[in-house]
Amino acid sequence: QVQLVESGGGLVQAGGSLRLSCTASGRTLSSYALGWFRQAPGKEREFVASIRRDATPYYRDSVKGRFTISRDNAKNTVYLQMNSLKPEDTAVYFCVAGWVVSTNEYEYRGQGTQVTVSS
Repeated sequence: QVQLVESGGGLVQAGGSLRLSCTASGRTLSSYALGWFRQAPGKEREFVASIRRDATPYYRDSVKGRFTISRDNAKNTVYLQMNSLKPEDTAVYFCVAGWVVSTNEYEYRGQGTQVTVSS
């Protein structure tokens, strides 16, 4: 089992930045692909970004150029740097891990952290 705990969410004005962190316990994250999803009230969960074991990143189109996913295997942590935030980025963000992480596939997820972007 992998336990994932997110941190770093909060309230920020449009155009601002936040960095989310997700630290794992139970297993080393170096064996997994990692990623971030988000879910806004009344909306479906959506893929945000993922990073393979070889550190190759993938992003949904709407965050390309604004968000950066990275991993630090020594710290058992995955990050999501979010810049130029927009009100439509407001959601609960949760990290995921799995042998494969894709737009609709993962094995483990955290509880999530709230990100609110004011206009």
